[in-house]
Amino acid sequence: MAEAHQESSSTAADFDLSQFYQIFFEEAAENLDLMEQMLLSLNLETADDEELNGIFRCAHSVKGGAATFGFSDVAELTHQMESLLDRLRRHELQPNSAMVDVLLESADASRGLLARHQAGGEGDAPPTADLVRRIKALVAGEVAQALPSVAPPQPLPTPVVAPAIVAVQSKAVLAPTPQPSNTTRSLEIRIGPLDHPAQADAIKELFRDIEGLGDITVVACNQADTRVFAVETSSTDADLLDLFAFHVSREQVSIKEVDNVAVMPETGLGFFDGAAGSHETSLYDDPPPGAPLAPAPGFGFFDGAPGAPVPVAAATGVAGGLSGSTASARGGGKATSPVVQPEAATIRVAISKVDQLINLVGELVITQAMLAQNSRALDPALYQQLLTGLTDLDRNTRDLQESVMSIRMIPMSIVFSRFPRMLRDLAGKLGKKVDFVTQGEATELDKGLVEKITDPLTHLVRNSCDHGIEMPADRIRAGKSETGTITLSAAHQGGSIVIEVRDDGHGMSREKILTKARERGMDVSDQMPDSEVWMLIFAPGFSTAEVVTDVSGRGVGMDVVKRNIAALNGTVEIDSVEGYGMKVSIRLPLTLAIMDGMSVGVGDEVYILPLSSVVESFQVKSDAVSTVGQGAQLVKVRDEYMPVIELEKVFQVPRFDFDKSSDIMVVIEADGSRVALLVDELLGQQQVVVKNLESNYRKVPNISGATILGDGKVALILDTGALVRRSRH
Repeated sequence: MAEAHQESSSTAADFDLSQFYQIFFEEAAENLDLMEQMLLSLNLETADDEELNGIFRCAHSVKGGAATFGFSDVAELTHQMESLLDRLRRHELQPNSAMVDVLLESADASRGLLARHQAGGEGDAPPTADLVRRIKALVAGEVAQALPSVAPPQPLPTPVVAPAIVAVQSKAVLAPTPQPSNTTRSLEIRIGPLDHPAQADAIKELFRDIEGLGDITVVACNQADTRVFAVETSSTDADLLDLFAFHVSREQVSIKEVDNVAVMPETGLGFFDGAAGSHETSLYDDPPPGAPLAPAPGFGFFDGAPGAPVPVAAATGVAGGLSGSTASARGGGKATSPVVQPEAATIRVAISKVDQLINLVGELVITQAMLAQNSRALDPALYQQLLTGLTDLDRNTRDLQESVMSIRMIPMSIVFSRFPRMLRDLAGKLGKKVDFVTQGEATELDKGLVEKITDPLTHLVRNSCDHGIEMPADRIRAGKSETGTITLSAAHQGGSIVIEVRDDGHGMSREKILTKARERGMDVSDQMPDSEVWMLIFAPGFSTAEVVTDVSGRGVGMDVVKRNIAALNGTVEIDSVEGYGMKVSIRLPLTLAIMDGMSVGVGDEVYILPLSSVVESFQVKSDAVSTVGQGAQLVKVRDEYMPVIELEKVFQVPRFDFDKSSDIMVVIEADGSRVALLVDELLGQQQVVVKNLESNYRKVPNISGATILGDGKVALILDTGALVRRSRH
């Protein structure tokens, strides 16, 4: 047997676990994020069992995975978190803000430790000794306040770092149920049907982690969705059912006292029961004389995998202590139908693969446009079948394009979820009380935009908390609730997404902004509309803060917000009422990969205008354009004068038709201002695939990208924001 165990251990050690690292890191990150969200939303006065059990499950999952892969530092920290959470969910301790703080800090430290392991151990590990000390102090310091009916706490168990080999001898039943708490009982616990074997693994870990609970050993079972354990414990059935409740439902658990239960050694890696190294019959034990050889266990990752043994009821050597109901059911001649496992609702795909797919679909769209353009000269009577096929290709290409683009769309909840923790810490630092409300979390936005919008939103939310929300005493004097509210919302409007950051603070002071602008030498007047006054805060270095803190007040930030939004072809608007609050609205296109555009012709060149920036177009007479200053031109459109930009001069377009004059204007809007572009002709509206010009060539002024037209020519996409800013100089 010693040789058998040694060989089995070496087999497990030789197994490469690194192939599962990435899955573990992703799942651990999801569990830590979920735990943080639940901790932030936890009501300390009325915390219910489901909330506490959910937080405990997250920590337990991270600890179990870290122990399996040998990340002992993560396992130790999460084990201490689990100990505190276990006392909380058993109502032995009352949750308070200090516990939430240390659990949030421990989650951050766990992320740092996991990131270090993911990077191959590079960098310094975050210190955790102080966190462990604080957690233990909280547990020990609250023992005296525990409920009187609860038994004294057991010593903290040692974290499990590697699977152990367990062998327990079954004992005779000492007394019938019910048993005194100090009497050991031998039980057969049957759990099933199970959705996933990990549920059974969690039950085994409870016996390992809770000292004094008892011993547990796996019992052979020929039902793929059921697990059977031999348990020796002094706990009552009711206590066990309560303990199992947050892993499996009570209906899935069957507890039965037995005299003798045939057990099997628990070996292997512990991924799945029936896996290589955790087989029902040991390959390394010498079989009794005349006994048939045990079938090879195969690879064992999934039931029914190549090489996996086929369970046969008659060949299973199980002692007579198994459930009689199970035996009679098998003897009825009816085959037990396998339980259909639910299919996974999602799959993990690398972003690079999605980007490659989108790029290929973009090329397909371009090819389809070329075919459609070249087929216009064909005779419909002679090429009816070909033209019908091209029409179907057009429709299918557009549907495929929309489907592929939806893959990159992710809900705004991914962005919103990071702000509750940040606001909690910031409000505590500033001594303010803030409620955070989110709306439209299900609104979807392109992943590339989500990554770029996060930093501007972070600054706006921090700005609302620091400058907008007043101190509790000031709010009470103003007749408000002492708790301020910051609202972050997202909604679709046409082909754009509108994100708003609102607060019910003191708003902005028009007089203070104008005074500050005059001090900086800016050209302002008292007759400026509010909308223009509010936009002054986006000037570089502009700040009305009286005190500079490490949060804000240096005048760097709002100009960066506007510049980043403009780089995404978006716009920013501000609305504020002094004493009542402020609202910042950000409008963005849904995606940066494919856009709706208007094609305009200047000479032999074709340019694309983002359709979201186009306001209107009209034919203009030469006498409607006025020249002012040093060659600057203005055009009057319905009592409003707009600057005129001649694209022919901006891009130095060569002209060979000297008799033709540009007489069409397209009004575009960006950054709250409008200009009129002078072009030769309007070619139409179309969807274009955006290509990054900077990565393929170099950055060109007034150009945001390029696309390929149906005839194979390259058309430049105009940067409307840059053109509007050009008109101001």
